[in-house]
Amino acid sequence: MTHSFFLVGHDSVEDIVAWRLGKSITVRQYLSDVRHLATQLAPGKHMLNACSDRYHFAVGLGAALLTGKISLLPPTHTPEMMRQLLDLRPDVFCLADAPHAIDLPGMVYQDAMAHPRAAADSRAYCDIPVLPGHQPAADVFTSGSTGVPLPHRKTWGALVHSARAEAQRLGVTREQASRPYNIIGTVPPQHMFGFESTVLMPLLCGSALHAGHPFYPADIVSAIQAVPRPRLLVTTPVHLRVLLTSGMDLPALDLVVSATAPLSQQLAQTCETAFSAPLLEIYGSTETGQIATRRSTRTQEWELFPQVTLTPHDDRFWACGGHVEQVMPMNDVIEPIDNRRFLLHSRLDDLINIAGKRSSLAYLNHHLGSIPGVIDGAFFMPDDSDADAVVRLMAFAVAPGMTSAALMAGLKERIDSTFLPRPLVLLDSLPRNATGKLPREALQTLAAKHLSGVSSSGSKHAR
Repeated sequence: MTHSFFLVGHDSVEDIVAWRLGKSITVRQYLSDVRHLATQLAPGKHMLNACSDRYHFAVGLGAALLTGKISLLPPTHTPEMMRQLLDLRPDVFCLADAPHAIDLPGMVYQDAMAHPRAAADSRAYCDIPVLPGHQPAADVFTSGSTGVPLPHRKTWGALVHSARAEAQRLGVTREQASRPYNIIGTVPPQHMFGFESTVLMPLLCGSALHAGHPFYPADIVSAIQAVPRPRLLVTTPVHLRVLLTSGMDLPALDLVVSATAPLSQQLAQTCETAFSAPLLEIYGSTETGQIATRRSTRTQEWELFPQVTLTPHDDRFWACGGHVEQVMPMNDVIEPIDNRRFLLHSRLDDLINIAGKRSSLAYLNHHLGSIPGVIDGAFFMPDDSDADAVVRLMAFAVAPGMTSAALMAGLKERIDSTFLPRPLVLLDSLPRNATGKLPREALQTLAAKHLSGVSSSGSKHAR
């Protein structure tokens, strides 16, 4: 990709690019903040953008791009992850918007922005920077669920094409929408889905981002109410389920976008009814970015983005074309319908075989979650360290008011007895991360705790 692309895709510097603390922020102000922060950044080539405020994150991204720095977006900020970052990128420094415990050389956003600004012609902020498409923009890391998180380099051109393709598919471009969309996200900006949908898409496609990162239902409702319509909510199945069962009065939306895990058709229908708005799911990966969508209440089929293709090779499918600059393997079981549409069944590493019978964790999790009264749940297959041992599935569930026996009875009606969990553990909550995912290491910790006979307060077992 040899073309150059603007940092911001709005028509005018007086357009609104963000909403923060109830106030609008114009493109002019954003460019002023970006240029000022760029003068304050540390000299390292690689910057960990740990800002939780989405606007601060966007300013940090712009400042890094202007100074030729690469933004690092790892899945967590744990001490081990920081040690790995230092090994991979020894010159890394951290930009955060609050005092933090991240063990890296760093700077606080507010402190950097408090430095006096050099006198500048106000007309300079009318000039939107242009960046070469081949410029390295970000290293986005995989979750590391099967090993050490690995960085995947994203160029500015690839990110621009991805954001534009998403906006076109969602119908929120300047040409498609009568008014700019205001985008609220429950997903952190450091996650690939959150990065593309809540930062890049509003910056590059004429929309406006909401600076907050709401998590609890009341916070999500307040964030939606803080911006005018049309409103787009970018979220996950976990956040949606909690929001829709909260009993709160839900404000109007014009579009809902969900990703990170497949959405049940029932939950999708509940969402569309509650918000009187269509819901679209996005499919992709850290390696590829987003590559397909579906309207979940109408079809189970996914439709690829324009120019993106899936090609079978070595018992899996490989994505390439469009914004996917290198051929990338997909880690899911995919059933093609034609050259543009496909069905998604499960992850390749989700497949399990017990006593000659095959299933997938995604299939089992679906049936566990479909039992009335279950708020959240997940199956877990322990590592088979002993070839002669009988490995049994475990399951963890959040089901207030239910007994283990009732839950097990519900499972017996839905799945083969071979896959019934031993044990089944009832908990108050599951240790999901900010994107609603359950990392395997979190499930391993839960499994070890309960298999050793140490149970959490209030947990119950069914064997």
